[in-house]
Amino acid sequence: MTSGGGRATPGRLPGYVFRPYRGHTDHGAMAAVRLGCAERDRVDPGSVVEGLPTATEIAESCAALDDPSENQVLVEHNGGVVGYSTIRWWQERDGTWLYLHRGHLLPGHRGRGVGSAMLTWAENRIRRLVQQQGTARTAVLGANAMACEEDATALLLESGYRRVFSLVELQLPDLRRLPEGGQVPERVRIGAVGPSGYRAAWQTVVDSYADAAFTPEWTFERFVATADPTCWRAAWDGEHMAGVALCSIRRQDRTVGEVEELSVRSESRRLGLGRALLLDGLRCLREHSAVTARLYTGTANPHRSYDLYESVGFRRKSEYVRYRKPIDA
Repeated sequence: MTSGGGRATPGRLPGYVFRPYRGHTDHGAMAAVRLGCAERDRVDPGSVVEGLPTATEIAESCAALDDPSENQVLVEHNGGVVGYSTIRWWQERDGTWLYLHRGHLLPGHRGRGVGSAMLTWAENRIRRLVQQQGTARTAVLGANAMACEEDATALLLESGYRRVFSLVELQLPDLRRLPEGGQVPERVRIGAVGPSGYRAAWQTVVDSYADAAFTPEWTFERFVATADPTCWRAAWDGEHMAGVALCSIRRQDRTVGEVEELSVRSESRRLGLGRALLLDGLRCLREHSAVTARLYTGTANPHRSYDLYESVGFRRKSEYVRYRKPIDA
């Protein structure tokens, strides 16, 4: 994306062609765009939020889109792909329909109105989708940018988007150096999660987001479809599941572990369960080949979970900002 020059449209950019996504033949070019943006935008290749995807990972992401040829556009210049935009949408817990667009443009083509034209394409396409789907009453436009993406940030702010929250990614650089501790009351048991505990684990996470804004609906079916319980840990207070740490080894790099969720029920907080679950999950990641670990959390987290993460050795890496704009703006 790029800043400046007003709101350009595809038809007013001599030398540039906007075309639909064509399938597997585009994945290599899209990955090359991401690689070409990495230095300028200070992309963290190992990020678990938004890293540097391979062509295979882009193919998987495209396959998960609704009608990818209609909801992606590629930008060509002199026959080569120099940028692309993608649209996806979902309903949040409060009923909001979020229509998210994300664009990537090679630095050498910024400052010419191309990024502005990509944003115009995305907004126009989203407005058509909203009309078709009948979601206008609760629909909003959404866009993401890393805090270090100066060009994208400037364009979004100039185009009327406003920051609503951000995610902070943290890294624990050496799993061999975990602190001691993690004591819990004697009545609490911490252990692995088997298939019989899936629903309780899912419900524990869902309940922990009950009062959180900007969170998508998360069905039990989606939870089970991606379940990898090897390094999942749960805390039971009697027969009651009081908290979970859902950890996994990253498929892209098996030396990296990820803490996907750390949730403790409100009535069981301040008993040391979060720290104990986190440390137990990190030890399991270490036992399964991970050398480092990553996670992300919201900066508006009312429980200040990042204080816990920093206390066991995690350090902040990057910030990922979420922007929104009224659909009729």
